[in-house]
Amino acid sequence: MFRPLKTYQLVVDVGLAALFAAIVVRPELEAGRMVAYNALGTALVVVLFSAALGVRRLSPGLALTVAWAGALVQMAMLRPPSITDLAIFGVLYVTAAYGSRLVFWLGFASAVVGAGVIALYVFVTGGIGRSLSLQSLSLVAAILVASLFALLLSWTTGALVRTALRARENRSAQRQAEAETIAEQERTRIARDMHDVVAHSLAVVIAQADGARYAAASDPAAATEALGTISSTARSALADVRLLLTQLRHSQADGPQPTLADLEQLYAQVRAAGVDLRVDVDPAPLGEPPAAAQLAVYRILQEALTNALRHGDGGPVDVSLAWRPGRVELAVRNRAADGERAISGERGHGLIGMRERAQLAGGRLDAGHEGDRFVVRAAIPLGGAV
Repeated sequence: MFRPLKTYQLVVDVGLAALFAAIVVRPELEAGRMVAYNALGTALVVVLFSAALGVRRLSPGLALTVAWAGALVQMAMLRPPSITDLAIFGVLYVTAAYGSRLVFWLGFASAVVGAGVIALYVFVTGGIGRSLSLQSLSLVAAILVASLFALLLSWTTGALVRTALRARENRSAQRQAEAETIAEQERTRIARDMHDVVAHSLAVVIAQADGARYAAASDPAAATEALGTISSTARSALADVRLLLTQLRHSQADGPQPTLADLEQLYAQVRAAGVDLRVDVDPAPLGEPPAAAQLAVYRILQEALTNALRHGDGGPVDVSLAWRPGRVELAVRNRAADGERAISGERGHGLIGMRERAQLAGGRLDAGHEGDRFVVRAAIPLGGAV
């Protein structure tokens, strides 16, 4: 029933209502004395209409009720229309501008009914009805039309303001929804990056730790080298995770993303884990590929090599890159270890992430078994869909 208003809005409304009462009370009392109206009744009419103005924005429905009460008191005293009735226009305005759906239509009905009541009241109390003629009927019709126009004008103005406010709220909601969508996409991207970084780094660390454990007794130098690889891989992963966490805290601060120049370091990490990695780039890229394509290629290769480390049989892993006109094609082939075919199938989160990477870049990715080898194939456009 009551709308939330700020303190200054309440103060302004109450102040305007008090000012309105101060302005109209003296002329009303003087007019009442001229025709011997009751001063207390006149003051009551002023108070009711002023109160309707005071609560018009706080509670449009209550303001409309109080305004009708003032009108009924005025008619009960057989008082003619006066300056105090101007408050009705402000009340009708707020019913259309700020009222609920019910109050909105009650305001419209009040404007129509009020115009009829005004015409009938003037017809009965103004002496027009004593001599029923075409002229008197024309006068009543003119009063009805003028009252209806004036009251509906106030209500229509409020309805237009209501439409403008709704449009502004819709635009604000749309902007908020777009911002939330962008934020969600950014969170998804960061989560995908976090998965790629952590999964790859942990796979390398686990492989190196296993190797160091087996070689600790027979080959201390190999164990030391493995521990060095673990240390460097962990530091690199920690730096990447810190960067991603920084992006979560400061969404506007996008850090540097991996490029083709970082692939050699990725290959070195995989080879350091004991994998026989074979890389074939034919043909080589002509010029500098788009940054989005470079990031997609890096992340897809990172995840595919991580899967090869986790689910492969320890045999060779083949990577092929072909930079065609308008697109880049990549493939990663390895043999899956016994019992790992289901793990490397369609249900893996890594494959879902790789497909999302390819789709976000406008490309496509397929993964599955070809004979005894598990193959990941992707095609990424260099400026258009493929």
